[in-house]
Amino acid sequence: MKKSRGRTGRKRQRKHLHSFMDGVNCSHKLEYIKLKKWLKDRGFEDFNLRPAEFLDTGRGLMTTKALQVRDLIISLPEKCLLTTDTVLSSCLGEYILKWKPPISPLIALCTFLIAEKHAGEKSLWKPYLDVLPKTYTCPVGLEHDVASLLPEPLRKKAQEQKTMVHELYTSSKAFFSSLQPLFAENTGTIFNYSALEWAWCTINTRTIYMKHSQKDCFSFEPDVYALAPYLDLLNHSPNVQVKAAFNEQTRSYEIWTNSQCKKYEEVFICYGPHDNQRLLLEYGFVATDNPHSSVHVSSDILLKYFPPLDKQRNAKLSILKDHDFLENLTFGWDGPSWRLLTALKLLSLGADEFTCWRRTLLGDVISARNEQQALNIAAKICHFLIEETQHILLQISQLQSNRENLRKHLALVEALHLEDLKILQKSAEIL
Repeated sequence: MKKSRGRTGRKRQRKHLHSFMDGVNCSHKLEYIKLKKWLKDRGFEDFNLRPAEFLDTGRGLMTTKALQVRDLIISLPEKCLLTTDTVLSSCLGEYILKWKPPISPLIALCTFLIAEKHAGEKSLWKPYLDVLPKTYTCPVGLEHDVASLLPEPLRKKAQEQKTMVHELYTSSKAFFSSLQPLFAENTGTIFNYSALEWAWCTINTRTIYMKHSQKDCFSFEPDVYALAPYLDLLNHSPNVQVKAAFNEQTRSYEIWTNSQCKKYEEVFICYGPHDNQRLLLEYGFVATDNPHSSVHVSSDILLKYFPPLDKQRNAKLSILKDHDFLENLTFGWDGPSWRLLTALKLLSLGADEFTCWRRTLLGDVISARNEQQALNIAAKICHFLIEETQHILLQISQLQSNRENLRKHLALVEALHLEDLKILQKSAEIL
């Protein structure tokens, strides 16, 4: 006969199952033990959050107690935050103070991260640096073959991001060279492009917003960055609400939840109401079933479905351009956006209806024929985009089998297109 576990045994089994259903506790890993000790030495105490690996989101923080609305999730003391003040109080400070023209707060933080990473065991920030990602999935680091599979307008923004980081590197080379007295090794080797890209991605994806007073030693770009060790393990969900700010009384950065969270579940925060293209561009990930996501329709696709012989075509295009109705045309979870339908209605105006274009832009119904034609064309565009997305997914699948080294980045682009496909299929059902 099977021996009964007893109440303690059953509780232990439930706890064990929880860790596998929700997330695998990683507190025992040496890098997290060292990080927690390092934070404790700086005044941080945390009893409820544990680093864990989750099936859907990867690394994150789980709670060991149920969280209620208005509960404090985390309170990270000022001493734990990495800001431009940290940089200025380091050996880099005197070099920044005398450098002209002044560098930006962003470059100051990038320089500090690269220098500390290079210092290795000697770095006071080593326990934090050890838990930072070694690589990132931001578009700036995507190979051309992968970036070309991104949807518009993300593809264009990704290229702009890449150009901006390259320019940042080129314009900072002279400053990096001025730091040579601090290093035995050549600064050109330490502060190379890949090191800057890593530091830039770290700051772009992991900093919290924290306004600092303007300092003369920096350029006029806003000094609003702070890296927050441990706190930055919290992942984003579009379905939660939080209140986050630096508390002047406690001198700590605090996050309060406006959502409930069950024991052993992952604790989420919200980075803002961002769609998936913005999330991928800024943070290098995609959120499943993101309510803020939509699929963009380019003006080229829009015009494919209208006869080129329409005598008023150019006038209609001019009106749409002048009133900013050729941008931000989308399909969402609830079908074509009002802006997209309005643009389609204006382009569908008959010769005898053209004088009503102002009423169309205001949302008035011009005729049943006009309404129906706009919906029919919306359905055609939607089906075209579904086919196009399926074709891109096939290309991604073929690349995945041929290019093992690109698998991680391809999986991300695939996730983005799969989310787009869900939205388009939902829109097609509505239409």
